[in-house]
Amino acid sequence: MSYVGIQLPFSLKFKRLVKRPILSFFANHIVNYPTPINLTYAWSFGFLAGVSLLIQIFTGLILSMHYSPNIDLAFSSVEHIMRNVNYGWWFRYTHANGASMFFIVVYAHILRGLYYGSYMAPRQLLWCSGVVILLLMMATAFMGYVLPWGQMSFWGATVITKMFSVIPFAGERIVEWLWGGFTVNGATLKRFYTMHFVLPFIIAGFVLLHLALLHKDGSNNPLGVDDAEMVPFYPYYFLKDIHALFLYLLVFSTLVHFYPNYLGHPVNYIPADPMRTPAHIVPEWYFLPYYAILRSIPDKVGGVVCMFGSILILFTVPYTNFSMIRSAHFRPVYKIFFWIFVADFFLLMWIGQMPMRNSYIFLGRYATAYYFIFFYFCFLFQGISRLYC
Repeated sequence: MSYVGIQLPFSLKFKRLVKRPILSFFANHIVNYPTPINLTYAWSFGFLAGVSLLIQIFTGLILSMHYSPNIDLAFSSVEHIMRNVNYGWWFRYTHANGASMFFIVVYAHILRGLYYGSYMAPRQLLWCSGVVILLLMMATAFMGYVLPWGQMSFWGATVITKMFSVIPFAGERIVEWLWGGFTVNGATLKRFYTMHFVLPFIIAGFVLLHLALLHKDGSNNPLGVDDAEMVPFYPYYFLKDIHALFLYLLVFSTLVHFYPNYLGHPVNYIPADPMRTPAHIVPEWYFLPYYAILRSIPDKVGGVVCMFGSILILFTVPYTNFSMIRSAHFRPVYKIFFWIFVADFFLLMWIGQMPMRNSYIFLGRYATAYYFIFFYFCFLFQGISRLYC
């Protein structure tokens, strides 16, 4: 029997089309991906983080075409982008503020995971891969902040890279390798530019790994149960993520077009001068909590260890929590500790931008102490109680 000339129904054509290898992969992992029916907008932060990464890569590629990684030309090349390149100001402001938006959604994504227990078995590797992405983001953002070669860029690079000198035996060698000499110079700028260009693509690779682990174990849900009713990702959560994306772009565009320098530092619009130290060296806002921890510890080695430890401690979260309940909805004591932790994080952020006075240092030590208490005492305590924490 011949079927020549017979028009197949659209539904049958679509079913045959999605059976092809590449299309079937996307259909299984995007369209038909089983998703808990009770997810909220808090689960859209992961999607928005991926969008932020794409924006940063795209705008970064455009800016790299006009930037000169030379200490004599870097600052003027940024001014050239702002003044002479068509829409250069827009790409530069989008890239600079895009880093802030990236950290906002990633921090929210991490706090959502801590609140709903997304780090618990069987998602330990999923959580750890996310922490690796956070570390790579921080390294990329720090190197990108050095590239404009303003006063804060130069002295921020000097202070942060010098911290590696506390590493026993190899510390000084590591600092000299980062600098490409004995001071922050042209070799430092070129190395940072190269690593800032390459690291986003490494981050993208880890994001793919993160997504693979997510689809392997499935998404957590607000109730923290594994037998929740499932629905296809499309159209339910596809439309929810699109709605979240429009709200994200609304905030992002408002920041870029009306408050482009609100999250920056005026000192960085002064060309780098090794002979003039700024009165108050302050990193970008998303590093302020860790900078406050560094300043709060009187010992240099102890401060560096605590600063890096405040990030690396996230790796231990899946293995120090012995609670049998995931969601904070059913852990009232943990919920109280969690919201105090969020307030403590913002307190450290505020302290990090304050001058070095005894009152701020004293307050910073208490805030630092609670930061680590939350991850150790609270998690161990909730493991002992098993039920209410």
